[in-house]
Amino acid sequence: MSQFGELIQRIRSLDKNMRFEELKRVIEYYGYKMSGPSGGSSHKTFRKPGEMPITIPQHDPIKKAYVEMVKDLIEKEESKDEE
Repeated sequence: MSQFGELIQRIRSLDKNMRFEELKRVIEYYGYKMSGPSGGSSHKTFRKPGEMPITIPQHDPIKKAYVEMVKDLIEKEESKDEE
């Protein structure tokens, strides 16, 4: 399995040791663009036309709730591919 495939598997299993950069890589793979606030916030927002934005704090490890958000994104994007 490729490194990217292994990364997807870790997200699907809700790995507790996910890092921000790993989630960023997957989110950007699905066409989202990252933007950060001009202030001192650690939260980054990912946007894609026609989709709800996703905001994730830039901390390591990432909390399970944010990994679940990315897991839902993957499932949604894959269901679009099947249509």
